[in-house]
Amino acid sequence: MVKKIETPYYLIDEKKLLKNLKKIEYVRNFSGAKSVLALKCFSTWSVFDLMSKYMDGTTSSSLYEAKLGYEQFGKETHAFSVAYSAEDVKTLKKISDKIIFNSVSQLKTFYKEVKHIDIGLRINSGISYSHFDLADPARKYSRLGVIFIKDIASVLDKLSGVMFHYNCENDDFGAFSKMLDKIASKYEKILHKVKWVSLGGGLYFTKEGYPLDKFCKKLKSFSEQYGVQVYLEPGEAAITRSCELVTTVLDIVKNVKDIAIVDASIEAHMLDLLIYRTPAKMESDAGKHKYIVAGRSCLAGDVFGEYEFKNKLKVGSTVRFADAAGYTMVKKNWFNGIKMPSIALKRLNGKVEIIKQFLYNDFLSDLS
Repeated sequence: MVKKIETPYYLIDEKKLLKNLKKIEYVRNFSGAKSVLALKCFSTWSVFDLMSKYMDGTTSSSLYEAKLGYEQFGKETHAFSVAYSAEDVKTLKKISDKIIFNSVSQLKTFYKEVKHIDIGLRINSGISYSHFDLADPARKYSRLGVIFIKDIASVLDKLSGVMFHYNCENDDFGAFSKMLDKIASKYEKILHKVKWVSLGGGLYFTKEGYPLDKFCKKLKSFSEQYGVQVYLEPGEAAITRSCELVTTVLDIVKNVKDIAIVDASIEAHMLDLLIYRTPAKMESDAGKHKYIVAGRSCLAGDVFGEYEFKNKLKVGSTVRFADAAGYTMVKKNWFNGIKMPSIALKRLNGKVEIIKQFLYNDFLSDLS
């Protein structure tokens, strides 16, 4: 049972994951848009058997991710990288269904090697939905995608598709719709000449209450207007609310406020939250007992957040952080030599199993 698993551990719940996957399937059925999993967000391949029943493949940001998608997920393998090496391309041309270039110069460099594959080009539309400059693909001096239409037109005869990645945690259908209209207007001539269009990731269409039918109608209309196959690249949308980081309180100290120190680290185990300075989530955050919950690393800012608990915490209490699947397991690290959380799965039948444990030898072998 779960209570016998030594903390810390990530617990992926397949029933919760399935709720997202069924919404993704719904979008495909009623809009025609295909969804490929963004491996940069989530690469825990032990649940790929389930995910592949509802999604159309994977999209990558590197050679290793592309290989993982090809070998473990199957179906369509989309390759993208901000910059490919010659060695990358030698392998990718054998395993990829689509290879998307970030620049015209790289497309021209490798075209002869990959012309037998569907070739795509990332376009920087100059617009985006992002609350963080760090994640804004349209930020000043961005290197992500081709900016000038004349440059895109110069290689249009070599393209089968284009990619626009301009969203980040966008749960606002109205904003999505308006930006898509702007893109359609600006790139109309290009859209009529390609066979497929990827609208990238960052669309939170699996959120409770999101207007899925309006979303489907918009996607279908866009697809039919330009005669293109639409692709979405859900990362967070595919796995949101499906995983917890389960920890144990090791100590409670007081510095004006009560501070509970758990056997995990935001620096090592939920790094994105530290980068973007956002607190970890909890399913329940209501009660009269207030605590700052902090990690066990030596970093002063290793703090998950401040929460209210129904019951007093004590050494040995369990603290569960919600929404812990995206950009966590793919970014976990050995900072301070802290033991990495195990990865556990709660299967559809309710059975819990440990899929991966990390021990000292893993720490040793990752270093030199």
